[in-house]
Amino acid sequence: MAKITISAPGKLMLLGEHAVVYNHPCLVTAVDQRMQVTITILKDSIFELEAPDVDIKGYKKSLSSLGKGDIPKGAKFVELAVANFRHKYPFQGGIHIETHSEFSSQFGFGSSSASTVCTLKALSDLFKINLSSKDIFDLSYKTILDIQGKGSGFDIAAAIYGGTLYFLTGGKKIVPLEARGLDLVVGYSGIKADTVSLINMVKEKMNTHKEAIDKIFDGITDLVEQAHQAILEKDWERLGTFMNYNQDYLEDLGVSTEKLNILIKAARDAGAYGAKLSGAGGGDCMIALVSPETKEKVSQAIENNGGKVIKVSLNAPGVRIEI
Repeated sequence: MAKITISAPGKLMLLGEHAVVYNHPCLVTAVDQRMQVTITILKDSIFELEAPDVDIKGYKKSLSSLGKGDIPKGAKFVELAVANFRHKYPFQGGIHIETHSEFSSQFGFGSSSASTVCTLKALSDLFKINLSSKDIFDLSYKTILDIQGKGSGFDIAAAIYGGTLYFLTGGKKIVPLEARGLDLVVGYSGIKADTVSLINMVKEKMNTHKEAIDKIFDGITDLVEQAHQAILEKDWERLGTFMNYNQDYLEDLGVSTEKLNILIKAARDAGAYGAKLSGAGGGDCMIALVSPETKEKVSQAIENNGGKVIKVSLNAPGVRIEI
């Protein structure tokens, strides 16, 4: 019985949140905590999913009903990924899928995108469809848009390509960056954010206050371009300054929270080059750019102020076959 296991990394946004949804660039890095998907081909035309990390156990339906009916939240991304693949590349027989995550879906590390990428990579290998990284990106991005309605695809790019990337909405530009020496402390706020709600909130503001939001996004874009250069030059102090300014814009946008602000201030006061929220906001994680000398002190400051430090390594490799 044909079987394959694929893994892909999670991600952290460095700069460019929300603006990237509206055709502006961002900077993202892949983290070493990974999502793993194992797919086994079955004789019968059924779809089976076991995803205990998101409370999906014994989920089963016919292949012909994929993507239809009431789909549990935890099953949506994998199921729609299979449906989109099968629509484009019809296959015989059924599939059994098991997912396992090294990171909690609570942390906002991009578990949905990583599972989507793993699923499509596994299917392409199992059924011997020669898909390039960009082909996998395009099919994954379609899946995300089918579910969320809006999105940029930066977390998909991180899952596929790994490393640290300069990225433009929809994969118009995906540029790998050499970022050795970049070191972050990640602090979880203890609050699970709802990315779709936050994207919709910003969308509403874009509809009612377009000029003001455009101005914020243009400011964020300037910071991303300067931060891109700072990474290439390994000027971490300058990068930290740009992160701080980016956080100011995110506060103006209304996506930061009191808890995130407390953790960010604590990290800066403890000697971080810079600190900001990472991702959609509303909770989830903040990041602090540190030197070897300040790392422990910044970590302690985040813990002392009620954050949970999540140990990750950056520049992780992209999607790969495990077995």
